[in-house]
Amino acid sequence: MASALIRGLIARGVPATRLHATDIAEGKLASLAADCGINTGSTAMVTGASDVVVLAVKPQVMARACEAVSRNLAPGTLVVSIAAGITLTSLRRWLGPDTALVRCMPNTPALVGLGASGLYADETVTSAQRALAQSIMDAVGLSLWLPKEADLDTVTALSGSGPAYFFLLMEAMQDAAIALGLEPDAARQLTLQTALGAAQLASSSTVSTAELRRQVTSPGGTTERAISVFESRGLRALVKDALAAAQQRSVELARDMDKPD
Repeated sequence: MASALIRGLIARGVPATRLHATDIAEGKLASLAADCGINTGSTAMVTGASDVVVLAVKPQVMARACEAVSRNLAPGTLVVSIAAGITLTSLRRWLGPDTALVRCMPNTPALVGLGASGLYADETVTSAQRALAQSIMDAVGLSLWLPKEADLDTVTALSGSGPAYFFLLMEAMQDAAIALGLEPDAARQLTLQTALGAAQLASSSTVSTAELRRQVTSPGGTTERAISVFESRGLRALVKDALAAAQQRSVELARDMDKPD
């Protein structure tokens, strides 16, 4: 995700020389610097040189990363965390009470510039800092501010985990088409292009997805027959239960992460 953000910012015109990165994987860091022309160095150097620090690390190592960052973090510095399940309570405990914090929940399509991110900040973050945080996440797709930190659990269930839901549906469609006689490569290409086209059509349309579905569903036709199977087998209830389960798991993980060290 850090690589996607760096490449997205550069593509939007941010000079590579303004970007600094550090990582415990020195080989990966050197490769990123060679590819993108950014600055690299120690955590102390990167933190001290930055107006905003993005913590793009796994949740299980966030406490250790924050400990290293906090040693050189100036009061009021903006810190953006993209680690799932790490709440402001934990971040403030590790980084200190004077740190301006933004939590962000992105998703993997950010790797191709089509991410969907939810952001949350409390009242300690200024409007200028909010704009800065959003400009960073906008570099890899859509970003939306949320009114409550708890909403990030729903975002995790919806867009954070959501790509896997679509991958599962595409996988099932391919398997079904192959079972009905299509060659695997044809089934794959047609499935992926259909998914891409449907998403693009929905994104560019001024009508709801429900109306788009109705427009494709001719009375007595093939689409109506397929939709009736989805509806009769409880697809909507299944999706609702799946998102609720993912949201609950997000809450559980955040609760576990918030336990004092």
